[in-house]
Amino acid sequence: MKKYTVAIITISDKGSKGEREDKSGPALRGMLMGAYEVNDIIIIPDEVNIIADTIKRFTDELRIDLIITTGGTGLGKRDVTPEATKLIIEKELPGFSEVMRIESYKITRQSVISRGICGTRGESIIINLPGSPKAATECLSFIVDTLPHALSKLKGDLTDCG
Repeated sequence: MKKYTVAIITISDKGSKGEREDKSGPALRGMLMGAYEVNDIIIIPDEVNIIADTIKRFTDELRIDLIITTGGTGLGKRDVTPEATKLIIEKELPGFSEVMRIESYKITRQSVISRGICGTRGESIIINLPGSPKAATECLSFIVDTLPHALSKLKGDLTDCG
């Protein structure tokens, strides 16, 4: 059986300039290796157009099954990942975001300010995660088991969900 492909996009002004080491991307790769074919980890700045164009390249041109973003989901002036994602998704998947925030709230009350969204474009799923390695991996752990089923359905598996 073919493994689903994954691209990880770290969104960080400082990381994109080499001023900060990316720890979230490698942590997420570690979680997904084995179950998924992790194609890329890239670091880009907090710019709406760059984020949207990068996600579109992974979905439309490279046909990556799962695009994970990490960073840019908070309240800072430069935190624009959800806005960029909203520009390009076709269907929102609010259940993923809701579960991540609810489960994170059990760990830290600050999770309520995370604005990450999830959605689809074509046959790809896009997941926004927080920027810290701990928060990113915790949030992904809450939904990771449901992703293969969601991807299967998105790609046309019409068998009963039951």
